[in-house]
Amino acid sequence: MKYNRYTINTTTEACDIISSALSDIGVEGVEIEDNIPLSESEKAAMFVDIPLEKGENDGTAKLSFYLDASENNEIILEEIRNELNSIRKYADIGDGSITVHELADEDYLNNWKQYFHQFHIGDILFIPSWEKVPKEDLEQNSLVIHIDPGTAFGTGKHETTHLCIEALRKYVKPGFNILDVGTGSGILSIMAYKFGASGAVGTDLDVCAIDAVQNNMEANGLSDAGFKLIIGNIIDNKEIQDEAGYERYDIVVANILAEILKDLTPVVKNHLKKGGIYILSGIIDDKEEMITDLLKASDYEIIEVNRLGEWVCVVARRS
Repeated sequence: MKYNRYTINTTTEACDIISSALSDIGVEGVEIEDNIPLSESEKAAMFVDIPLEKGENDGTAKLSFYLDASENNEIILEEIRNELNSIRKYADIGDGSITVHELADEDYLNNWKQYFHQFHIGDILFIPSWEKVPKEDLEQNSLVIHIDPGTAFGTGKHETTHLCIEALRKYVKPGFNILDVGTGSGILSIMAYKFGASGAVGTDLDVCAIDAVQNNMEANGLSDAGFKLIIGNIIDNKEIQDEAGYERYDIVVANILAEILKDLTPVVKNHLKKGGIYILSGIIDDKEEMITDLLKASDYEIIEVNRLGEWVCVVARRS
């Protein structure tokens, strides 16, 4: 099915009102682009390795929706324009114009695939399911990892994930148990298994991680590895903490934003075994001192600090 993408040029103030009106008309699902700074609670809900970069908030926003390109959409578009004119009487909707972008690809949700191709970290080849592994790569690489990030999660290519993978390779020993906070696509847990771990538990806030991790585990022959994914916030949810278990992990790895690591660090100490390894990444270089000071104050021993570009990975040990 082919879709057209329609974008309403409006204001941040009017987005909720317009979204509600579109829903009443029968348009389900909208995308909103604005430059409103994230709140602390929103940042806390983002276990990601690349922080969002927003421009200056000028009050404008773009609200987009999709309609079947094979249908005559003029009737519904006219209804939307009439609704916008009605809203304009009591709210500032800004320009209020509607632009259309014809999507050439029938499966527009998969357009992102054109930007993700196989890559290497040392002698490890990472490759998506839609690409074939060249014969020479099978012969030259010690590991071939099949990873499909989906539309919501990382691939392993970002510098912070690269640093975590290198740290896991160095510190994972056969039989280790791993806690992967903010697991996303499952890439770090997969690597821990490949490096010899016998068990891994992941936590994530997004239920979409369930299918992403399951598919990637299966693609890498780890369906029976016993990986467990817990959906919820381990930082402040006692039930999630209890389910993860205490003092049972040889390594905790967290590839998330530095501001979240600040709250996470005192908590995960309870989940690490004494002498266990804590791998932290997602740290931009100007946040390094904040994280290392926090680790020292929380009675961790800093083992090493590694850098790639402007990103930092800290490896520490629970005393």
